[in-house]
Amino acid sequence: MATLEDIGVSAFINILGAFAFLLAFALLRIQPINDRVYFPKWYISGGRTSPRRSGNFVGKFVNLNFWTYLTFLNWMPQAMRMSEAEIIQHAGLDSAVFLRIYLLGLKIFLPITVLALLILIPVNVSSGTLFFLKKELVVSNIDKLSISNVRPQSTRVFYPHRDGVSVHDVDLLHALQGIS
Repeated sequence: MATLEDIGVSAFINILGAFAFLLAFALLRIQPINDRVYFPKWYISGGRTSPRRSGNFVGKFVNLNFWTYLTFLNWMPQAMRMSEAEIIQHAGLDSAVFLRIYLLGLKIFLPITVLALLILIPVNVSSGTLFFLKKELVVSNIDKLSISNVRPQSTRVFYPHRDGVSVHDVDLLHALQGIS
């Protein structure tokens, strides 16, 4: 049976992996040898040329400008400020679709996460139903955070769950309405 510590370790590993992939992407992106992979549209339009034609031997493969390693994530805020037409023109339709899906996910899941952390989990923990059940029933700390810790006929605890679903539905409709 999973415990809260198991979930914490799993979350730590996933977050660490996500940062490792972001860092690998950002560092590989600034290497001259990878220009054709990360900037193919610029090659087609003539905005970039192959690094193999200019510079010294090492400079063809590795970015020797130390300043770019300190500012390798500067593209992220700029990309978030661009309009969709600018993103399509600059990076392509696939990048625009990816950003749209990413932002829709944030619009849907960020509010429900805040709602669950601030309202639903404290309500579930405060109910304490699992403590009064038979002792041969095995429960974990995760069960104490879920709705299974709520008494079946409890109206005091039912309303936050019902209202939370209603708020999430309205938020979901609002997020989906923005898609055109």
